[in-house]
Amino acid sequence: MKKDIIIPEVNDVHIAIMKEWNEDFSSNDWNIYLINNSKEAIESVMVMSRGKHSDGRKTTTFRQAFPVVAAKSAIKVELIMEEVFSFTNEIILTYFKDNKLYDKTFTAAPHTIKEDNFEDVPIMGGQKGILLN
Repeated sequence: MKKDIIIPEVNDVHIAIMKEWNEDFSSNDWNIYLINNSKEAIESVMVMSRGKHSDGRKTTTFRQAFPVVAAKSAIKVELIMEEVFSFTNEIILTYFKDNKLYDKTFTAAPHTIKEDNFEDVPIMGGQKGILLN
């Protein structure tokens, strides 16, 4: 039965949005990172992102898969364009650890992706960004 399915709470695995210099295009890009700050690797990782505007517009849904994300590491998931910062952006994370399924939806409310909201991001060597909840 559905009530018998237990999905544990996600701890020490984060989604961060970071502004970084892109040498190839001589511009600042905003990138989404998956950060595994736990002591164990996570497996069969799926990351899905989508955006929805209050006027009904939607972004394309992007899906990324990673077989393994090592402990205490970060992976760049995708670029996020400034044009969608006025949207509600959701990043849905699903993975396995210790043969248990973990699932969490991280949300960036409209107009919250900005440098004013930067904080220290774990694993990223002192870089600052936006940690989503």
